[in-house]
Amino acid sequence: MTQHTLRADFLVAGGGMAGLCAALAAARNGATVVLVQDRSVLGGNASSEVKMHIVGADVHGGRPGRRESGIIEELKLEDAARNAHRSYSQWDLLLYEKVKAEPNITLLLDADLYAAETMVDGAGRPVIRSARVVRHLMEEEWHISATFFADCTGDGRLGAEAGADFHIGRESRDDYGESLAQPVADRQTLGSSILFTGRKYDTPQPFRAPDWVRKFGAADFKHRPIHSYEYGYWWFEWGGQLDSIKDNEAIRHELLRIALGVWDYVKNSGEHPDAACWALDWVGSVPAKRESRRFLGPHVLTQADVQGGTVFADQVAYGGWAIDLHPPSGVDVPDEPPFTPFHVASLYSIPLRCYHSRNVANLFFAGRNISATHVAFASTRVMATCALGGQAIGTAAALWRHATDRDISNLSTPTAVAELQDALLRGDAFLLDRAGRDATDLAPTAEVSATSAAPGGEPGKVTDGVTRDLRADFGSWSSDIGHAWESAALPATLRFEFASPVSVGEVHLTFDSGFSRELVLTPSDYVSGKTIRGPQPETVQHYRLRCDDEVVVDESGNYLRKRIHRIDSKPSVRVVELEVLRTHGLPVARVFEVRIYP
Repeated sequence: MTQHTLRADFLVAGGGMAGLCAALAAARNGATVVLVQDRSVLGGNASSEVKMHIVGADVHGGRPGRRESGIIEELKLEDAARNAHRSYSQWDLLLYEKVKAEPNITLLLDADLYAAETMVDGAGRPVIRSARVVRHLMEEEWHISATFFADCTGDGRLGAEAGADFHIGRESRDDYGESLAQPVADRQTLGSSILFTGRKYDTPQPFRAPDWVRKFGAADFKHRPIHSYEYGYWWFEWGGQLDSIKDNEAIRHELLRIALGVWDYVKNSGEHPDAACWALDWVGSVPAKRESRRFLGPHVLTQADVQGGTVFADQVAYGGWAIDLHPPSGVDVPDEPPFTPFHVASLYSIPLRCYHSRNVANLFFAGRNISATHVAFASTRVMATCALGGQAIGTAAALWRHATDRDISNLSTPTAVAELQDALLRGDAFLLDRAGRDATDLAPTAEVSATSAAPGGEPGKVTDGVTRDLRADFGSWSSDIGHAWESAALPATLRFEFASPVSVGEVHLTFDSGFSRELVLTPSDYVSGKTIRGPQPETVQHYRLRCDDEVVVDESGNYLRKRIHRIDSKPSVRVVELEVLRTHGLPVARVFEVRIYP
């Protein structure tokens, strides 16, 4: 094999939503990144190989306003605007495009990380020096060194090779005082699923099942109803009673037997005559795995943290999905419900201490393998929450890449964590009860006015550091529509006037993108029907930035929530104006935040 060496600030193992967001966040904050993915596409369970939709704290739109912002929102908005026809291949290409657009990222696809080399620091803690990666398709091996490493592989291969502490299975109730835990600990996990999509034709489509599929009867579906045929079914679950890593091949075969067996029941039992013209369009070959290793950090997130809505001083992400527990044996226990959700009353924060190893000094992790009990993990495991963790650790790795000490526990002082939190908020992340604070932002020093303002939508709110309203009611500047909806208040202008001239080198804008709705790519017609597949109507489409009456930005095709404009000339000005000319449908301007940097 051809040998290669590579050096970076940050190595990210795993190209699912957590690893992808970690790599993008680190690169955009100045770090050099190597992203290692063992598949040909990015996205993990959200990719075309699996086709699982990305859910999060808004619980499929059932809790309006809780939708995740930041990088994951950027990706969803891009996809909705450019992929109205819901092509998963186009989604794959969007993720690929985003990574390849970052000059700081070296992407290694079809690459298996198989070893980690460590040393011991002065405090006696292991420090990862490098990782070994092989790409058999290209007959090459990579020896990659980095300052920080992130395990976003789901199964935790990098951390396991480095000797990081981890846990597999379900804790007992006494281990962490969790009422939802098992009476006695075991090594069982949530199972895996293989999904399929169906397509309706004009004529009947027969289905002849292979002789090796499972046979199902009506009694198997009393807790697992079949409502539609275009996308099925997340409850094709099995394998949690086995080792989800070592037994993955056996699990995949059984899941194929289950998937085809259920479709055989749909087509040939006589119980679903309306499925006569439906045929299988695609069957997954990669199991959608829910659980395997969970690493142990300085803090282990518990049921009490999740249900209590805990706000940690070192919070870097949040969750809100229910504690979603499944029977490990899945369809083997048809008398048990396929899931038992325990909804959380409010959002909860996730501390940085859940995103790095307690014993390997420079190892971050994000995704379903973070430091959480089985019960807490049942909420944190969903992909939008995983993406937030990825953005958090990528930002942290970039901020601390020049530190001489690689020990994350030592680096994460209260001052450093506060700087990290402000960087996350600047990157459109959200933290509970935490407004953005940035001493270099000039906008709060200006006198802010607007051509009009709706009641409660005062222009000064765009500098208060709050970029969303969890009630899903719009909470920042909104131009006034007057007494009738038809009397649209556009164009409308925000004006920032400074007492003396300031140099303007960069302007950040945060618009409304409709957090009152779910936004997701999904094969499910029902779920997709609750979304808008296109630019979101609240979002500003055409706007101009003026510096002392000179137009420096004229953007007419925006569909994103967060925009950053760099002004190379860095003019010295007294007045900066944002003029909103048009949205994608709403007749008012809605702007959450404006930041102005020298």
